[in-house]
Amino acid sequence: MSYGTPNWRPWVLDADASRPFFQRAVELGINVFDTADMYSAGIGEEVTGRWLKEFANRDEIVIATKVYFPHSDGPNQRGLSRKHIQQAAESSLRRLGVDTIDLYQIHRLDLDTPIEETLAALDGLVRDGKVRYLGASSMYAYELMRSLSVSERNGWAKFISMQNHYNLVYREEEREMLPLCAEEGIGVMPWSPLARGMLAGTRQTLGDHSTARSASDQFDQLWYNEPSDWEVVEAVKSVARERGEAPARIALAWLLANPVVSSPVVGATKLGHLDEAAAALSIELSEDEIATLEAPYTPHSVRGLDRLGSERDARR
Repeated sequence: MSYGTPNWRPWVLDADASRPFFQRAVELGINVFDTADMYSAGIGEEVTGRWLKEFANRDEIVIATKVYFPHSDGPNQRGLSRKHIQQAAESSLRRLGVDTIDLYQIHRLDLDTPIEETLAALDGLVRDGKVRYLGASSMYAYELMRSLSVSERNGWAKFISMQNHYNLVYREEEREMLPLCAEEGIGVMPWSPLARGMLAGTRQTLGDHSTARSASDQFDQLWYNEPSDWEVVEAVKSVARERGEAPARIALAWLLANPVVSSPVVGATKLGHLDEAAAALSIELSEDEIATLEAPYTPHSVRGLDRLGSERDARR
């Protein structure tokens, strides 16, 4: 999401500014690159494909992208109908410059399209060799379970990953989604693992909009706005000070300590962000440290689904 054009979001890096990030990521051994067709209205995929072709060995990396959100006001440029899925996949393949997408994810669940149509269309992409694996993103646990059941009954390719909203500030996924993923052997790829940068320790108070991202990101203000959220941030800073580590490393190490988490999806707009993320792999938190990090948390309402304007979803 960080790479494409600043015309889409002011904090996004253009193609030339993005180049060093892909080079550094490959040098660090990062081998999963996640984008989406909506990021910078497709330019994000173009930038990703361009620099991975230059720096990475295609056989050694996993390229992941997503489909669902609109590209225009037209009725067929959004959602998860068979028509849109097929057309969107072809467009993503072209922009990425690859023959096959390793992991094709639905960015949200389309409540206006029968799940059978969506899953059949995705299975068709796998059978045609245009997609290797299928993934899902933020939804309710019962919706994921239903999807797995429909696919199993029909002999279709099933979702093998869940990209969901999960971090130290928002842990509601621990109630049902994470246990389900553990039971079904589904890898978890949390998005916003640093809570839109809050857990990186760069802000001074709750509602601090001093960074380019926080000043222009409405979701930052909607999702992380409770006093206990800032208490979690302070707990992260405290553990980081005691260890002599950066707060971002501690927050990511906490995620990585959970065996159901396969790979946090980290967005980097400074090269140091990548180094911090890689360094988190070497940190093993003690039980006391984990208890300190988790203690301030209080329950939240469900946040992060943000699907297109279905009347059914608007009531939730």
